[in-house]
Amino acid sequence: MNGIKSRLIVMNFLQFAVWGSYLTCVGQFLGKVGLGEYISWFYIAQGIVSIFMPAVMGIIADKYVQPQRLLGLSHILAAGFMLVAAYFGYEATQLAELNNGNPDYVANIWPVFIPYVVSVAFYMPTIALSNTVAFGTLTRSGLDFVKAFPPIRTLGTVGFIASMWLVNSVSFGLEASAQQTYMQLVVCGVLGLALGFYSFTLPECPLSQSNEKKSLQQRLGLDAFVLFKSKTMAMFFIFSMLLGVSLQITNGFATPYIESFSVASESWFAKNPTMLVSLSQVSEALCILLTSFFLIRFGIKKVMLIAMFAWVLRFGFFGVGDTESVLGVASLILSCIVYGVAFDFFNVSGAMFVQQEAPESMQGSAQGLFMLMTNGIGASVGTYIAGRVVDHFCTWEAGHLVSRPEFANGWQSTWFIFAGYALVVAVMFMILFRYKHDRAKMANMTH
Repeated sequence: MNGIKSRLIVMNFLQFAVWGSYLTCVGQFLGKVGLGEYISWFYIAQGIVSIFMPAVMGIIADKYVQPQRLLGLSHILAAGFMLVAAYFGYEATQLAELNNGNPDYVANIWPVFIPYVVSVAFYMPTIALSNTVAFGTLTRSGLDFVKAFPPIRTLGTVGFIASMWLVNSVSFGLEASAQQTYMQLVVCGVLGLALGFYSFTLPECPLSQSNEKKSLQQRLGLDAFVLFKSKTMAMFFIFSMLLGVSLQITNGFATPYIESFSVASESWFAKNPTMLVSLSQVSEALCILLTSFFLIRFGIKKVMLIAMFAWVLRFGFFGVGDTESVLGVASLILSCIVYGVAFDFFNVSGAMFVQQEAPESMQGSAQGLFMLMTNGIGASVGTYIAGRVVDHFCTWEAGHLVSRPEFANGWQSTWFIFAGYALVVAVMFMILFRYKHDRAKMANMTH
């Protein structure tokens, strides 16, 4: 039994290590190679493929290819395309170095963007596939996955953090040159290949033998839209989308912001933004343990409000933070700490609420709809808007995203705009969302 858990821990560690190698720091790489103005599009692409690729791969895993094999194949393909992106990323670093003195230089986005998008398209479904493999393997081994899975999943977050630290060392560390920024894509590709081949060694997950016929609408999870007939669920999903707007903003722009201080600073924090931002994931791992308690004690409305106000603080602390003063560094650290509350209290508690409120026959589809509204539509729209706001107040100079001359505090203005948005959503949610908390019902759900 312990052997099964250990193998699943390795799977989860690598699963999120792959993601951690680029999700929070690809913006730094893009800025160094003259593609900084396209940061938002790299994150929008992730949101778009998250809308349909997990559902498509889910259909294949249900009927045609065993989940662990599909997991392996998807990771190998994702890794291959990411290594192609790394090759063109290396070429882009060389061209950027040659044009370092040209303020108008902008690299060609397509050689890096196209393989990157294809890679992400194959990676995003693996998050659900790895859960399917873990749940199925634990169940067939006679283990209660409700109790056994959380520690396994926590090691996934550890993998995410570990890869961030590795990337910080090989791509952005004090000894790394600007030409090495593409190495984060290499790290991602190598880890993906390792997990891809490892997945083929995992225990078999038999295909579903159910003869129940499902329509394409049901297979894609679109039947869950019937939940919008409930005013409570409709409001919940709408506000989930509005809050989902905040999800990828700091993933895309936190490290370029912190790194911008290195223009005039030798601060360790300015030189190692990925390491500093990794505190967000440490907080996330710890806050997972608090969500059930808060959800049972206070109910979904109060927990969601806590998450929304945590997003206000996440952005607000960035707005007043810097790497030069004790108070400034403390503000950045506090922003990373509240991220755990902002992310977990929204995503984890939201998933539990959906599981409780949706009919049993469409719980899977309802979870898919929750992901669609947040990580798909919400995150894509939010990243696009955030990109426009950042481009209005900031500009790229020699690989650094700095405030425009006409906006002395351009970066601060962007973070305060994001904080203001989160505050408006929180107040609207407080007024418009109506739900009577059933403590006993939620306690049964979370145990």
